[in-house]
Amino acid sequence: MSSLIIRKAEVTDIEEMAALDLVCFTAPWSEEAFRQELEENNLAFYVVAELNEQIVGYAGLWAILEEGHITNVAVAPEYRRKGIGNAVVEVLLDASEQAGLNSFTLEVRISNIQAQNLYKKFDFTEAGIRKGYYQDNGEDAIIMWRRKSNASCE
Repeated sequence: MSSLIIRKAEVTDIEEMAALDLVCFTAPWSEEAFRQELEENNLAFYVVAELNEQIVGYAGLWAILEEGHITNVAVAPEYRRKGIGNAVVEVLLDASEQAGLNSFTLEVRISNIQAQNLYKKFDFTEAGIRKGYYQDNGEDAIIMWRRKSNASCE
């Protein structure tokens, strides 16, 4: 995908990000939620994947002290298995590490093996279970962590 662009999300991307959430998640975020993330949340950092001037994926996190909590990773169903998820996660992690973050965490549905495999490519490891984490169906979440090799665990 030579025309794929990964860039920092902008306020003008909110409508497309929310529309993408509608097709990707059973509990999608609203445009207002994305607006708060991009305009008001100083801890938030999001990147989008743009193909032919259309948002086809995004990833975001909250930077809390030296840790990044990945909030969402989404790729339009028709563009999955084309490396877009890999690309947005890679750019998100690289930019965050350059900004001083040294460890990352996320929750992922137990049933979402594809996402778990994506995160494992980036050295995320399973660290525990959050019982009944997902409100839409009570599904458990796997807690995953990624720590830079030089990060202290104090």
